[in-house]
Amino acid sequence: MVEDIRGDRGPGVTRRVVTAGAFFGALALGTGIGRTPTGAAASPAGVAEAPDAAPAGPNWGLTKFLDPLRIPSVIRAAGSLTEAKINLTGAQVQLHSQLPPTTVWAYNGQYPGPTIDVPSGKDLRVSWTNNIATRIPLVAVQAPAPANPTASPGYRDPGGALRPGHSIIEGVADLPSWTVTHLHGAPNNGGSDGWPHNGGLIGTSQVSQYPNLQPSAALFYHDHAMAITRYNVHAGLVGMYLIRDAEEKALALPTREVPLILCDRNLDTDPATGALTGQLLFKIPAVPFGDHVVPAGFTGPFNTVNGVIWPYLNVEARWYRFRLLNASNGRIYTLNVVDENGNVHNDAIRLIGTDAGLLPAAAPVPAGGLVVAPAERFDVLIDFRQLKGLRLRLTDARTAGGPTDPDLMQFRVEDRTRLDNYTVPAVLSPSYYRVEHGRTLPEDHDHVWVALVMNQQGHPEMWDLEELASDPGGPGIIQITDPETGATRTFRKLGALFDDTVGIYINHNRWAVWNFIHVGPIGPVHPMHIHLTRFQAMFRRNFTTTYDIPTARTTAPITGFTDVPLEKYEEGWKDTVLVNRGQWVAVAGKFDGGTGQFVYHCHTLDHEDDGMMRPFVVHPAEVARFHAHSGPGHHEHGAAAKG
Repeated sequence: MVEDIRGDRGPGVTRRVVTAGAFFGALALGTGIGRTPTGAAASPAGVAEAPDAAPAGPNWGLTKFLDPLRIPSVIRAAGSLTEAKINLTGAQVQLHSQLPPTTVWAYNGQYPGPTIDVPSGKDLRVSWTNNIATRIPLVAVQAPAPANPTASPGYRDPGGALRPGHSIIEGVADLPSWTVTHLHGAPNNGGSDGWPHNGGLIGTSQVSQYPNLQPSAALFYHDHAMAITRYNVHAGLVGMYLIRDAEEKALALPTREVPLILCDRNLDTDPATGALTGQLLFKIPAVPFGDHVVPAGFTGPFNTVNGVIWPYLNVEARWYRFRLLNASNGRIYTLNVVDENGNVHNDAIRLIGTDAGLLPAAAPVPAGGLVVAPAERFDVLIDFRQLKGLRLRLTDARTAGGPTDPDLMQFRVEDRTRLDNYTVPAVLSPSYYRVEHGRTLPEDHDHVWVALVMNQQGHPEMWDLEELASDPGGPGIIQITDPETGATRTFRKLGALFDDTVGIYINHNRWAVWNFIHVGPIGPVHPMHIHLTRFQAMFRRNFTTTYDIPTARTTAPITGFTDVPLEKYEEGWKDTVLVNRGQWVAVAGKFDGGTGQFVYHCHTLDHEDDGMMRPFVVHPAEVARFHAHSGPGHHEHGAAAKG
């Protein structure tokens, strides 16, 4: 389980015995990406054994695999359809048939929202109308970290009083329906991107134009309201958006296509009986940091798939296509497909696409499982022909040791032979090209530098950086030794909060390499998302940090960079990338879509809302020459970004 640091100190929380060092040490384990994984050993039958069989987490009185998987309805933007109207409303949904109904906020009254399916290049205007008449339908609570609040429902004792050390997070219950919808992964104009400050109250409509000028990909839409995205998304405002093009059509992919939208939740309990009530509970731990505590980000004991806790899906013994999305606030999954005897069957899986499009060729699931961070998507094929008669579980290896149950859902494979001669093509995307210096990445490109740090209050921060000729002394300085040239490079913080001065300007149609340097020295991993562009990972480099929290700077230039091989799927087109503590990750993208003001941010929603979101501007070059602004441009290229 990956926790994350967020927020300000809540009332009524006292310091406990868990130390910050121990807690942040657990965070530092990161995702396993860029580190040597522990592979599963093959059995004589050619089937891998499951990682470390461990006690399953509690089910809190719910029967697993009792309810069928819900499939969201589909809005097909085909033929003459050029406009769609989607209403945001309150709704009652059944997360599990043994639970009372749960109140959510939902697109068209559905949780998750309807899947929008549109051909590439078809212009679609969507009117997102806020008809939500209620306050936010969740209870937000903070609890002491030793109680492990993320692994248990409820927050009150049998008498109805708050449990020891628990407190209500002030102000959340008063939140009105103030929303703005963002289409994640789309290169839209700034006016249709869902600017966080542009939320609207009940009775208002947000009209967005989506030209869909991009290749086949699985995008998703969700609320992006300033400072409360974590609560609005948690309340249910999320849905999938599929774009299809001729290249995808030519592949004749399996017609059995199923969206799998993963997210974790928590629920309240009846104080007298302990029974689950169905009420959404946003319960987070308060973690000691020095002489105070800081709230950590949300993870919950109940994993849902398409809005159902522990669903099952009946499948035929054929090839299936799954469009996988992690819509969690902060949970990172490591997914495996496992049978009832604990054997892993990932050899039946092929990855054919990532966030922003098809891979050049199918890739296997990495040893140890598929890591899926918040906002990441995968296009997945599973060959159930070789799994006839089995009952398979989609499991999370990260929670195999408990206390959260590792199972997400069950596949029930029929025990009969089907005629299905599908073969995965050797080439999936003829249009794909690998972005490389000196070949497909123009020499004349920009560089953006971003530091991911832990501040003196125990909150993660994100700094826009400008490069200096020398070290001026004082806080806010990051120095590295360029691994290509050996020269010392010095960077200074330009801005950290959202409303600080804009520090990043990129001309339209230019390529930019974004360099994310996670100097820590403690703290969680960050799934970094850049609006407007799709990109490819250039490299991932480990290092030992010299960043010092008390002085808010590096004490000496960071050296000893070690390149870590990328997974094959990481070479695909993406819009979200994981950055572990002690890593420098560079990604390259072309800003040839819309123009205007956009944001980049950590997609752990608690981090995003607590300040890890910053603006950037894309102007036509002819306009940019007339725009006077503070801060540097980023028009440069250098050996340090080569890889």
